[in-house]
Amino acid sequence: MRDKALSEDEVLAILNEMRGRDYCYDRFFSTMCTQPHPIAVRAHNLFLETNLGDPGLFPGVTEIEQRVVKMMGELLGCPDVEGYVSTGGTESNIQAIRAARNISPVKRGNIVVPESAHFSFDKIGNLICLEVRKAELDSDLKVDLSSVEDLVDERTVALVGIAGTTEFGQVDPIDGLAEIARERGIHLHVDAAFGGFVLPFLEGDWKWDFQVQGVSSITIDPHKMGLSTIPAGGLLFRSRKDLNSLETETHYLTKARQASLTGTRSGAAAAATYAVMLHLGRKGFTEMVGHCMDLTRYLLEGAEDIGVEPVIDPVMNVVALQVESPVETREELTRRGWHVSMTREPRRALRLILMPHVTYESIDLFLRDLDEVLSR
Repeated sequence: MRDKALSEDEVLAILNEMRGRDYCYDRFFSTMCTQPHPIAVRAHNLFLETNLGDPGLFPGVTEIEQRVVKMMGELLGCPDVEGYVSTGGTESNIQAIRAARNISPVKRGNIVVPESAHFSFDKIGNLICLEVRKAELDSDLKVDLSSVEDLVDERTVALVGIAGTTEFGQVDPIDGLAEIARERGIHLHVDAAFGGFVLPFLEGDWKWDFQVQGVSSITIDPHKMGLSTIPAGGLLFRSRKDLNSLETETHYLTKARQASLTGTRSGAAAAATYAVMLHLGRKGFTEMVGHCMDLTRYLLEGAEDIGVEPVIDPVMNVVALQVESPVETREELTRRGWHVSMTREPRRALRLILMPHVTYESIDLFLRDLDEVLSR
């Protein structure tokens, strides 16, 4: 720390220079986050100093969080859910599996997740000492139910299914997983960090949320397709007992017990999420998701024109493009200022997310560069 203070202008000049080093969303095809809705920013700033970790001091934003949880529950088929606004999918996944472990009588147990599961589940195994067993995928890159059944045993404390896989945007057969979970009497967690604010606004016959009997908990991230500010996640439980299993005594705060993973929690994210959900409503979200799907179809048509096919037909606004030498292609695209990511082996491909910040013009420019790179 400096001995001599700097003026506000000097500090802001330093910050602006550092901010200028960050890349621009205009050329991001790699992120599941996006620019927050303007009303989310305004709401966030109104609640900057609020702390949901000490709710008795901030009853207003505490009620906002409760309303957000209920609204997300309604969106996912169960208005009577229990939960809280988390920092994002990783925290929500940790807490869901921790609840399953805490309730289960099994010691030194395991969880069964798809090979396509988010890397947060590897963290979970390490953090709370559970074996992570990874089930194979079928030809559509959904979890293979027979592989799950082969991996489940008497020490399994939870199953995991994904509604909107990080790499391919695929939806696992949650109803099939739920049947296995019900037969075994174990927890089924659905990671819908991305799909939670997409699937409810698409036409389709997926069975993946709390309408499926046997689904115990769901992760949903408002800071992705929910257009909220970062960090804003959601952890929802069907049963109060699951949330209660996470509680610890908080001796000197205004509430005696606390279920969240973090202690101090900003109320700004809850307020931002609430503002967007009120402002857009179902109609606004349906239009936004529809626009992202239009962008997805536009990208696919352009890619096919230059001889590039997707790994699977996209379920949502996530596209994996098959190209020769994908690592080298990505590196050359990065040199040209495009930020795309990669899927894992054995289906190595370019991964693109068509978020609301993407434009038709940026797609045209990207495809032009991709064509040039592939033609070299």
